[in-house]
Amino acid sequence: MQTVNFDKLHVNPGDLVLDIGCGEGRHSLGLYVDREVNAIGIDLSTEDLKIAKSRIKDFTVTDTNKSSCAFGVGDIQSLPFKDNAYDAVICSEVLEHLESLDNAVSEIVRVLKPGGVLAVSVPRFIPELICWKLSSEYSKTPGGHVRIFRQKNLKQLILKESVSYTSFHWAHALHSPYWWLKCVFWGREKEHWLVIKYHQFLVWDLMQNPLLTRFLETVLKPFIGKSLVMYFVKDQ
Repeated sequence: MQTVNFDKLHVNPGDLVLDIGCGEGRHSLGLYVDREVNAIGIDLSTEDLKIAKSRIKDFTVTDTNKSSCAFGVGDIQSLPFKDNAYDAVICSEVLEHLESLDNAVSEIVRVLKPGGVLAVSVPRFIPELICWKLSSEYSKTPGGHVRIFRQKNLKQLILKESVSYTSFHWAHALHSPYWWLKCVFWGREKEHWLVIKYHQFLVWDLMQNPLLTRFLETVLKPFIGKSLVMYFVKDQ
């Protein structure tokens, strides 16, 4: 389940796309399979990268798909790529983990080609704030979230670089209640049955994609969408 709307990236087959903080590869793999782009996913977690690499073979691609998908270790604060290298860049659910933002935004814009699209997503302010209020340990988990972004602040942060703002949307409304439940029962040795059941519901929703939950997702996104997604274009 992607957070970023691929249609808003305006990529073409054969384009080169960087997925920063790719995790287990959901965006990189989706772009590789559905849009036939050359996707590069980087992350600091070697365990997540192992999973991402192992998942490539689980997807079927057409005989005409001449693109590629590769994963490797990389740090957003110092990206190992040349200037203006990528047709699009995704930075999804990364910035909220960073102790310092000094170099991160400059780096993700640096490697983007002029006219290319940058997609940035972070946890939305209110749903995230509820998590922090429900559990004092939520934000103290190693590698967890260390900051909460307001929509205006995120926009201003990105616009400090040579980009223009284009649009935004919310994502993952049905995920917010899951994280609220996780926070209510945070710290237990054994996962609470409500959390387990809700996770099973999310997996079922992902696999079956029923009309009812698509309707609920659409209706609830403006109110409890878990993620804020913004799109920018690098100035020519």
